[in-house]
This record gives sequence, structure tokens and C-alpha cells, in this order.
Amino acid sequence: MLSTSLPVAELHRHLDGSVRPSTIWALANEHGISLPVASEQALRELAIIQHRTSDLLEFIQKLEYGVSVLADADACRRVAFESVEDAASEGINYIEMRFSPYFMARSFSLPMEAVVEAVLEGMQDAAQQFGINTGAIGILSRSFGVAACERELNAILTQRDRFCGIDLAGDEAGYPARLFIALFRRARDAGLNITVHAGEAAGPESIWDAVKLLGASRIGHGVAAIHDPILMDYLARHEIGIESCPTSNYQTGAMTDTANHPLRKFLAQGLAVTLNTDDPGISDITLAHEYQVAADVIGLDEKDLQTIQENALKQAFMSDSEKVRWREIFR
Repeated sequence: MLSTSLPVAELHRHLDGSVRPSTIWALANEHGISLPVASEQALRELAIIQHRTSDLLEFIQKLEYGVSVLADADACRRVAFESVEDAASEGINYIEMRFSPYFMARSFSLPMEAVVEAVLEGMQDAAQQFGINTGAIGILSRSFGVAACERELNAILTQRDRFCGIDLAGDEAGYPARLFIALFRRARDAGLNITVHAGEAAGPESIWDAVKLLGASRIGHGVAAIHDPILMDYLARHEIGIESCPTSNYQTGAMTDTANHPLRKFLAQGLAVTLNTDDPGISDITLAHEYQVAADVIGLDEKDLQTIQENALKQAFMSDSEKVRWREIFR
């Protein structure tokens, strides 16, 4: 399904949702951390979504197993390295990995600055070893409140030159965009690209706020845009990308039926849609799987899939010269 004449890029993958169950088990044993199961196989069954969850917050709870074993900076470095290694093993050429410093630091009260540095080192080491290009996106976890997000932003900005963007994720309905205007103004002033989770657990107004109040040039998930034709037209005209994650959208309850996912209508409206895995560790999927779902379940044809693959390069948080270089390599 993926064209070999174009680079393979993924723009929406959570590092803290990509932790291998085997690594969770190994780190728990290494650090003497208690898990609610007695075997690695039982952990897989617990940590991986078997069918779907009731809502976004229950989905997010699955991420807790991976971060609960991050006892030190070395553990953070390891999961970052392995996440990029796994992306490379899928044949991905460019991956943007996003992570929340607070979420990863919380279980053991690690210094967020140390978490940021360790994750970036792990990503860089894996990128060099496996020949994959990476971009880092820092997440502000809205679920923990504005004060925690401010601390996250401070930690991210200590390594400003090593990040390509910033994101707002978590409890979208409970913590609306307007609470974070000042923080995203700081991020934009620092030159960071903006992507925001919106239209996943709230309506089209959440997407409008992400764009108008926070300055988002990409929207994570964005399924609710289908209910607002004016919004879809605006997103298309301004080339604001939709980071689509069909399997995740089904598992979180954002969509009750993958066959009726708005992806096809978004493409018909000219929206710059990309395909992504979101949290492949707990969904147990790959990027190739999402392209297969898009073809077999949603009904996209080869031309549609190539457009999506092209969109990923266009929407990537990399310089225009880098995009030209990638096209030349594959041409």
C-alpha cells in the first residue's frame, strides 16, 4: 500500500504509547516495581487494547503501564531508543515522536529536564544506528493542569533546538484550549511548530480554538471536523493538516465504525490528511496496518493513499530544503 517512490513518514506517534510490553516487564523486574500480573504474557493482554475502550480517558489509562516503570533517566533513554528502532523496523524513513515530560517523570518524580535530555539522546542514538530521521515533539499534558504544563514547557525549552514542535494532549473536553493560550504564545515565540489534539473527544469548536487561539498548523485526530463544513473549508484553504489515526479513533470511541471514518470525505474536501498509528504499543499496530485499514475498511484507492503519503512529507515539521532532499533521494 505504501509507495516506494515516496519517503515513508509518520507524524503522530506517542513515544510513551510505544513502549514494548517486554520492556515494561524487564524494567519492572530490574527496578523491583510491582505489576498487577504475574507474567509477561499476562501483561501483554492487560496493556494492549483487545477491542476498544469506553472513551479517551480509559484509552489513556493504558499508557500508565509503560510510564509506571520509568524509574530513572536510563529507562527513559531505553524506551526512546526502542521506539525509534521499532519505527525503523517498519520501514519508516522519517518519524516525529511526541512525548510528555511530566507524564514520563511523574511515577518516580524524575526531573523533567533529565527526562527530556534522556529521551532526545535515545532518539538520536537510534536514528544514527538504524538510519532513520527523527523529529521530536514536546507534549503539554492538559490533564494535569496549566501549572504542570508550564513546567513541561520550561523543560522542553531547555533543549529548544532539538525539538521541531509542541503539542497539547490529554483530557480535551475537561481542559479547553483557552486555558493554554499564554503557554502556546511562548512556544510560538520560541519558533516551535504547533500541533494540537482536537476534535477527538470534543466537537468542531475545539478545532477552531486550536487553530485560532493556539496557532495550530496541524490537528491531531480532528474527526469532529466532519460536522462543520465551514471548518473543513477553512482547514483545506489554509493547508492545516489532519493527523488521522483510524484504529485509535475506533479504540477511544471517537468513531463507532471505522468504515465510516471521515478520512475519505476529508480527502474529497482537499484536506491535507496523513495516516498515523498514535500509540502502536497499546494498539499493537504498525503504520502499514493503518494504510491497509484505509484501503480495505475505509475504501481508499491507490491514488488516495499516495496523496496521503505525499501529505506526510508536505506536513512534516522539517525545513523546505529537507523536503526537497527527500524527494530527490526517492526520485
